[in-house]
Amino acid sequence: MPDMTPLGLGIDLVEVARIRDLLTKHGDRFKERTFTVGEIAYCDSCADPAMHYAARFAAKEAAAKAIGTGLWAQGVDWKDLEVLRADSGKPSLVLHRAAKDHASAQGVTSCLISLTHTRELAMAQVILV
Repeated sequence: MPDMTPLGLGIDLVEVARIRDLLTKHGDRFKERTFTVGEIAYCDSCADPAMHYAARFAAKEAAAKAIGTGLWAQGVDWKDLEVLRADSGKPSLVLHRAAKDHASAQGVTSCLISLTHTRELAMAQVILV
């Protein structure tokens, strides 16, 4: 059985209206700066994309908190943290480039993630093991 000792924990709560405003004001510029091509394709395919963008935004913030404070200043890009969705609907978090390097340096071998959202709020929790 793999070692499931938690090495980091992060949680974040986002107001969907805030993300909706960013999508309205900055559109593709905000999407392309913050989300991967796959995340954009998934969120844009949903009935209310803002809820799904907000959940992924919360996940990226939660992951950054789990890995360590000041991550953005250490060369990590928003797209270095990617939320994938299995056919079953189960989310997963994949770390790329600098985020992966920072996590690996701490001994992280996998990430656990949970997302939830309503029309008003989106929340994510990330546990690094």
